[in-house]
Formats: sequence, C-alpha cells, structure tokens
Amino acid sequence: MVDELHQQFTAGGLVVLTDFRGSTVPQMDKIRRTCEPLGVYFKVVKNTLAVRALEGTGKESLADHFIGNVGLIVSGEDPIAAAKLVKTYTKDNENIKVKAGYFDGEILDEKGLLAVAELPSKEELQSMLLATIQAAPRDLLGVMQAPARDLLYLLNNYAQKLEEQG
Repeated sequence: MVDELHQQFTAGGLVVLTDFRGSTVPQMDKIRRTCEPLGVYFKVVKNTLAVRALEGTGKESLADHFIGNVGLIVSGEDPIAAAKLVKTYTKDNENIKVKAGYFDGEILDEKGLLAVAELPSKEELQSMLLATIQAAPRDLLGVMQAPARDLLYLLNNYAQKLEEQG
C-alpha cells in the first residue's frame, strides 16, 4: 500500500486531501467511478501510511494535513481536470471539504484549488497553441495577397467609373 501511494504521489501533479465526513457510500462510490475514466486516483487512506508514502516525493509538506478522515485524490496526466472534478464535487456535496492540496510545488487551500480549477484544461491549451501557430502563416498569406487584391479593387473601381461615364 505504501509503495502504491508513493508511486501515485510521485507521478501526480495535483494532490488533494478531502474531508468526507457525513458523505454516504453511494456519494463516495459516484466520486470513485467518475475518477476512474479520467485517470484520477481516489482512495480513502490511513494517515500513517500516507505520511510514510510521502517521503522522497517532494510533497512532504502535505504530511501535516493528514488529520482525521482523508479522501485522497491524485491527478493523472491532467491535473486541471482533477481540480475541476474536485470543484464539481465540493459544490454538489456540502459534506466533502478540501483540507489541502499540492500543485506546482505549493500547498493550496480550497481557494487555491478553485483557482487551479479555473485554468484551461490540457485540450484547451493545445487548441490555443494550435491557433497561435496557425496565426502567423495566415497573417503572412494575407499580407502577401494584399497588393494583388488592392490592385484588383482599384481596377474594378476604375472600370465602374468608365462605365458610368459612358
């Protein structure tokens, strides 16, 4: 169990500790089933094992937050998707509270995690990058076509003026 948790802590870009006191088994099961297709790891962990698994991961500062019931959420490839998932479930279920989070070398509170959830997802960033890459050739093509287009407009206007004069 410690080795599995250690691997998850090492690989995950986002780690969220939640307090789930008062949640029902169907609610917890729903979270688990939603996490699986996204590649997000969700498990209720024993605090002493989790603290031991943190050693050597660079996320040791989270150890102080393993108090009481802890539902552990660790992101897969897309930490933003995991943050959005946590945001959705904390909004829909008042019994699930964010204790702490770890993202990009920093310990986060609930507000910090919500700020991470507002970041664009991996797919949105890829589409933004693609649009940026495509913009330069498109603009260059527009500049190269401008003189010919302007000449064509000029000749058409001149031809219309000659037709009006007879």
